[in-house]
Amino acid sequence: MPRVAIEESLQQIKEYLNSQGYDVVDLKQNVKPVDAVIISGQDKDVLGMQDVSVHAPVINARGLTPKEVYEELSMRF
Repeated sequence: MPRVAIEESLQQIKEYLNSQGYDVVDLKQNVKPVDAVIISGQDKDVLGMQDVSVHAPVINARGLTPKEVYEELSMRF
């Protein structure tokens, strides 16, 4: 399964994706490449740097259920 980095505040989504077999890591502590990034949409500068380039799809989970985030990931992989 793909490796997904996720914001710490999205615990329910993290648990759901783990239960579906995704390798879910904390966004701020991850140093390895990931296949997708999931953000809450609350913080524009989520990594603390405005010039960070991510070479993976970024999914804004704001207003989405854990299942909807899973479905969004499923369409990409």
